[in-house]
Amino acid sequence: MPPWWATYFDEQYLREYEPIFSDGQDRRETARLLELLALPVGARVLDVPCGQGRHARLLAEAGYRVDGLDFSPHLLAVARARADGARYTRGDMRSLPRRWTGRFDAVVNLFTSFGFFLDPADDERVIAEFARVLRPGGVFIWHGSSRDGVMAGFLARDWWTTNDGTLVAHERDFDPLSGVLTVRASWRGPTGRRRRGLHATGEREYRIRLYTATRLAELCAAHGLVVESAYDGWTTRPMTRRTSSMTLVARSVGR
Repeated sequence: MPPWWATYFDEQYLREYEPIFSDGQDRRETARLLELLALPVGARVLDVPCGQGRHARLLAEAGYRVDGLDFSPHLLAVARARADGARYTRGDMRSLPRRWTGRFDAVVNLFTSFGFFLDPADDERVIAEFARVLRPGGVFIWHGSSRDGVMAGFLARDWWTTNDGTLVAHERDFDPLSGVLTVRASWRGPTGRRRRGLHATGEREYRIRLYTATRLAELCAAHGLVVESAYDGWTTRPMTRRTSSMTLVARSVGR
């Protein structure tokens, strides 16, 4: 069986998370990114994994030279269909193209797109690759779940309804030894029939390793990335022990 991340990011994924994939939210997040990046027009930015290009397209719109890399053929097809000025490449973030060494002024890893792999050593490989493709002095921005905050307000289950009336439910388990959060997703559509390539009912799961800000800062430092600031989500507020979604800003100082 392939790992969960090799098949999860498809059309069903886009429907599952539809309520938070809005142009308005994307623009608010990108506006904050622009503040944190503080780079001139024409700077080179890598968005990895870029998914359907939510942020890459807006960074390109802001005047950056943007590359996006993702493993999902479906999400890349959605991103490319927008013809938004960003360049998209299919690949594995554990092994970025060699030609990208030292190319980028910034690398962004957003929307809890880290901790996918079974072996935690692969997560460190990802950080090492991000550091490799950054130029000296380049900026690395990481946005995702804070293990401390998620555990402080652990939500075992929740559910919501998509625009087409599909009910989506998530049930969660957390293993404190491995740090792995397992999420079982299930859905039931309004018609009971398959349509537009989507199943009306179904279930599947994904697993993601959660990190504390401390551990991420250690992984970054081991590869010449010094975390300079940590924020509560996309806000300007400093993160706290109850922050569930954090944004870390690091700078490449070399090794």
